[in-house]
Amino acid sequence: MYQKFGYHFHAYQPGDIIYIHDGSGWDPIKYSERLSPVSLRIRETEVKSRNWTRTVIKAYEYTSDTLGSLKSGCASVDFEPFTLYMILRYKPRIYGEIVELLMNKVEAVPTTPFHPIMPHLSVFEQAILAKVSFDFYEPFTKNKDVVGYWLPENVITRETAKIVAESTTKDIVFLLDERQFVGLNFPQAKFSCNTYKCNEKVAYVFGRDHQLSDAFAFNTLDINGLVRGVVEGRIDVFKENAKIPYLVYLASDLEALLANPQQLDRFLAWVTKLEEKDVETINTVEFVRKKKSGEFKCLEGECSGYFRINVKDYSSWSDYYDLSIDGRTSDIRWVGMRREDGKVIHRFYKKQKISQLWKYAFTKLFRELNRSIRFGVIDMIHKYLPEASIDEIKEFLIRYSRIFFREHYEYFEMDTTVDYVMEPLKDLDPTLALKLGRIYYLMLLANHSDPRFWENIDTRVTFENVATISKALIELMKVYIDGNMHERANYILLEYMKLLAFAQLYYDYELFKMPGLEGWETTEKAWFDSLKSEVPNCNYNVITRAALYVGKEDLPKDIRNALEALYDMKKAVADTGHISGEMHGNWENKEWCEHRAKV
Repeated sequence: MYQKFGYHFHAYQPGDIIYIHDGSGWDPIKYSERLSPVSLRIRETEVKSRNWTRTVIKAYEYTSDTLGSLKSGCASVDFEPFTLYMILRYKPRIYGEIVELLMNKVEAVPTTPFHPIMPHLSVFEQAILAKVSFDFYEPFTKNKDVVGYWLPENVITRETAKIVAESTTKDIVFLLDERQFVGLNFPQAKFSCNTYKCNEKVAYVFGRDHQLSDAFAFNTLDINGLVRGVVEGRIDVFKENAKIPYLVYLASDLEALLANPQQLDRFLAWVTKLEEKDVETINTVEFVRKKKSGEFKCLEGECSGYFRINVKDYSSWSDYYDLSIDGRTSDIRWVGMRREDGKVIHRFYKKQKISQLWKYAFTKLFRELNRSIRFGVIDMIHKYLPEASIDEIKEFLIRYSRIFFREHYEYFEMDTTVDYVMEPLKDLDPTLALKLGRIYYLMLLANHSDPRFWENIDTRVTFENVATISKALIELMKVYIDGNMHERANYILLEYMKLLAFAQLYYDYELFKMPGLEGWETTEKAWFDSLKSEVPNCNYNVITRAALYVGKEDLPKDIRNALEALYDMKKAVADTGHISGEMHGNWENKEWCEHRAKV
């Protein structure tokens, strides 16, 4: 057969950070984690650790072993950089095995650090993150002329694609979902090497088959059904007759291999049976390389502008597809509203309708906080180095990743010296510069996409984002205070107070003026119902709770004393509600995601 089969696995864990300890910026961050024990059953083994993140990271040993048993190059994998960095810190042996896997067995695909929804960030942040992603993945891709790229949740715009494509001299293959494509007018294009003009540089795109991908991830087909779905259901008779290779591309989270105790073996059996049917397994990026080189025969015009596909801006791979108006995905899931008509949506959580208006407010607030930190960092640099250009500041912030992820870069003997990091701003005091770099990276770390993925706001991932950006704001405020810039320090305090008073944003943002899908989603009652605490020991919403948890430790004493008149510091606990998608885990506390220890 000329049919090929490729699978991509997306590896990402947001973490269970509850508090980031003070630091100078000269070293990687140190933090405290949640203590909420949970276990997962894999084959005949129970994998258990102190929290969800640690448990899954331990389980990656089994997925790495599974992928390593496949023939070289049949699958591709991306590890979000902070996830891979956590593996290095927690489980160095597993990190070494994954490095070996990425070097020799699977196609390593760069992805954006910290897993933000890229188009929701400013172009400044997007440009820095894109550059850092390729720098982080340089040991795995340095000898390759074509590389894949995984955008978090596949959320893409033409501008974002342009930024990523311009961040490397290599050709880019964006790994997307077929429901993101616009103008796919003839069947032959679906499994072909299609192009996407995101700027003067043409990129390549493949859209995963979402039905088969989900059938494996959610166990809706047995092995024979999965095999038939590929060999019979996705056969292209035209290309078979013309002896033209074509690719059936699938993708899912790496956690799909942990969905049940037998899932690892199901995947191996699936691939083995496909190969028995004469279906070659090959990763998507290598498929494109072979098409470009002529090793694989092309349809006339394939890999060129003749096979150009348009991609819907803000589309994704895992949206609330039932709310789609145009048959394409969007980013409704992360903004809580439908872009086409601006209507705020609702979802069901614990059998109750819950307004998703909080996601819109959360997105808007974090854009404001990101901007305040970005401008603060740039302004402080300009105060002491007025001649520094924006490009020089950008280059410094890109290079700061060599400190933030130092152990990863040192593993590959890449330059992590202060001289290298400071070279773009060599006339600036490194004590100040590295502190500002740390603050900026804490802000980036606080932009994980996960809080807005789930229907309920009260989750461990929301807590982490808010705790992290609270730390960044408070550290920037202290830099201003040390520099006798008290007016700017007061401004940053007011920005931090927006987290404490998150519920007030309903009025400040005039959210009541927005239309709702059924009308009630933007009412005052719907707003406050969506923010309700899910833990028994605190009635503050999770955003207030997380900001207060950090503030009680780090705010200047006079400010903390003033806040004690408004907030009960004893309620600043790290407990949260559970994430519905993690309830297949065996939690010691099934009622809520607790924290059993102090900072």
